Amino acid sequence: MQKRDDLDLDKFEKVLKERVRQLEENIEQLRSELEDVGSDDGVSDLEEMVSMKNISSKDNTILERQEDELKETLHALEKIKNGSYGICEKTGKRIPAERLEVNPIARYIVGTED
Repeated sequence: MQKRDDLDLDKFEKVLKERVRQLEENIEQLRSELEDVGSDDGVSDLEEMVSMKNISSKDNTILERQEDELKETLHALEKIKNGSYGICEKTGKRIPAERLEVNPIARYIVGTED
C-alpha cells in the first residue's frame, strides 16, 4: 500500500476535523435533550408522556447514528495520519477522489462493502 499523493490531504483533514466538531456538538445536544426527556418533570398526562417517550426513542436512534459517524470520521483522520487514507480497506486499491469528495469517510471502493 502506498500513500496517496494525488489527494489534498490537508483539505480532507480540515473537512473531517470540522465534521468531528459538528458531531460532538450534536451528540452533546442530543444527550442533554435525552436527559431532559428522561426526567419527566412537568408531564401532566399519559398522552404527553407517550409523546415524550417517542421523541426519546427517535433521539436515541439519531444519537447512535451520530456516534457511529463520529467513530468513522475519527477513523478517517487516523488513516490520514498513518498514510492509508483513500485506500480501500478490502482491496488495497485507491478509492476514487470523486467518491472521497462526496463521502470523505469512505473505507471502500463502491461495490466492495460487505
